[in-house]
Amino acid sequence: MKRKLNKHFSYSIMLFRGCQILLVIGMIIQLTKIIKAPQALIGLIIYAIVLGVSLVGEKKIASFIRGEVERETTEITHIKDSMFSNVQIPLAIIEEFGSIKWNNKALNDLMKEKVLIGTNIKSLFPESKLGEWMLEKQPSSKKIKIGSKSYELMLEAFQREDGIKQYAIYFLECTEKEKLKVQLKEERTIIGYLCIDNIDEISQSIEEVRRPMLMAIIDRKINLWFKEREAVIVRIEKDKYMLILSKKELEKMEETKFDILDEIRGIQVGNELPITVSIGIGYNLKSLPNSKEDARIAFDLAQGRGGDQAIIKHYDKYTFYGGKTKEVEKSARVKVRIKAYAFKELLHEADKVFIMGHKNIDMDCLGAAMGVYRGASLVGKKAQIILREPTFAIKGLYDRIKDSKEYDDLFITPEEAEKEIKKDTLLVIVDTHRRSYLEAPEILNLCEKVVIFDHHRKSTDYIEEAVLTYLEPFISSTCEMIAEILNYLSDKIKLNPIEADALLAGITIDTKNFVFKAGVRTFEAAAFLRRSGADSTRVRMLFQNDMETYRARASAIQKAEVWHEDMAISEVSGSIEHATIVAAQVADELLNIKGIKASFVFTEVDSCIYISARALGDTNVQRIMELLGGGGHLGIAGAQLKNVSMEEAQLKLKEAIKLYFEEGESK
Repeated sequence: MKRKLNKHFSYSIMLFRGCQILLVIGMIIQLTKIIKAPQALIGLIIYAIVLGVSLVGEKKIASFIRGEVERETTEITHIKDSMFSNVQIPLAIIEEFGSIKWNNKALNDLMKEKVLIGTNIKSLFPESKLGEWMLEKQPSSKKIKIGSKSYELMLEAFQREDGIKQYAIYFLECTEKEKLKVQLKEERTIIGYLCIDNIDEISQSIEEVRRPMLMAIIDRKINLWFKEREAVIVRIEKDKYMLILSKKELEKMEETKFDILDEIRGIQVGNELPITVSIGIGYNLKSLPNSKEDARIAFDLAQGRGGDQAIIKHYDKYTFYGGKTKEVEKSARVKVRIKAYAFKELLHEADKVFIMGHKNIDMDCLGAAMGVYRGASLVGKKAQIILREPTFAIKGLYDRIKDSKEYDDLFITPEEAEKEIKKDTLLVIVDTHRRSYLEAPEILNLCEKVVIFDHHRKSTDYIEEAVLTYLEPFISSTCEMIAEILNYLSDKIKLNPIEADALLAGITIDTKNFVFKAGVRTFEAAAFLRRSGADSTRVRMLFQNDMETYRARASAIQKAEVWHEDMAISEVSGSIEHATIVAAQVADELLNIKGIKASFVFTEVDSCIYISARALGDTNVQRIMELLGGGGHLGIAGAQLKNVSMEEAQLKLKEAIKLYFEEGESK
């Protein structure tokens, strides 16, 4: 500062003196022309004396002014240094690479260090990544913790006179501000829903005099459990409640893994069936409407997966608790009748019907598609099944269909179907409700009206744009579902033998010959199909295997490894034909071994690892497979893993099983 002022004064004086000299020279020239030489000389001497006096005075004045400026500058610098040194906000001047060049006393007190100059600020806060933050073009504020207090760092870049870049960094305490933020977040309102899944079936199974007592016990237990955790619960229907809680209360519930599910299941008032509830909570802090909508989605998902579980939707993430109870078959047919009538109306409005299943089509998928084809024909609509290539699983049935002249144009490729889709075309999806599993996902985007029939537990990536969705996880197969629908489409339903065989084959394969998930309605559907012309011998012939397949199955069973005491893990060679089918058969066979409650069989086809999972009892293989990106039912599920080796896939499975046994799992 001083050097700059001195320089300015020197330039000013030199300029002033130059002007004076030029003025004297000019006057001498003029005087010599006008006045005689002696007189001019006397005048010049007088002027020189005056000039000398003025120069001396000028020097003194300049010296005085310079001294005053320097004094003022020194005082300002002292005040500035004193102000920054004594200010209560910790402050440091640092070099470009983080070395502290100067800091005030407040920063010494904060860091409890007498000397900080020369220390690299990055070493003081190694976990805060200050180096990356400083390199940002326009660094925003950064929050760090020092002891029990929170600080917001503000960075200001500047350049010295010599061109060296430096930073001023301020430490602004924001402890109270952060506490208020946390408090606000913890107290933000969250919405949830709770429903008693099977109250009608339970009520019918006990004496009439005990029904009021049962409802009172359930209601009291639900209210008490939530009130103990400081949540508000309001009964909005006979069997449905709304929950109002905060993040803090939700965390308390998660700590107990929602043991209300076990408490409700343990209620016994003479009921044969266990009482279960479904809970859906929308953990969305943006707004109450968003939380309510997420709660509805989570609740629908919990019921779609069979009930007896709590699901928390936190934006796009889902956390699951419970879900260990088998789906209870519902004897009431009100729902299927309503769905059938709605489907019939959609068929009448359609100009054409396309039917599509999942990739790697199986017998249940093709059988259900054949049933939908017959339903569309009953109302006079042309229907076609979208299929790229038949799989080994359906080869026997597919060949029979192709040999029949009636079904000459039944199958159509996705490319051909795209050209025929119009505004009123109806797309019926069977045996899946997940977009990624469809035979041709691009077809879904082209159709305005979509119907879904599926018996798998509802997944998080379900198709949302369907105008009609019939998803019942307690039903054994999609073929059973379609067989029931057909009964309500027409009073005089008549199936061709191939269609009846296809539907019965789908039920047979998914129930493992009427052993797995076969309820009263399953046998009623089978009886209807037998009356319609299905033949069990013809159906059995559709499942015949060759000798190579039997040998591969025997080899895989022999190599099975028992893990976690009651789980069998094995591998089928991918070199054999139809390895995925064999893997599924091996998984079924392993459950026949005493002590085995769950089985997992791997096979590799086209650089993709396929896992077939089966279970008995309480083990929920669907949830285990969901952790690997798959899905299915409580007792039958599967997954596909890409870009991993067989060893890595098996390690991933074991990690997923460990997570499953920790009760609450996220995905």
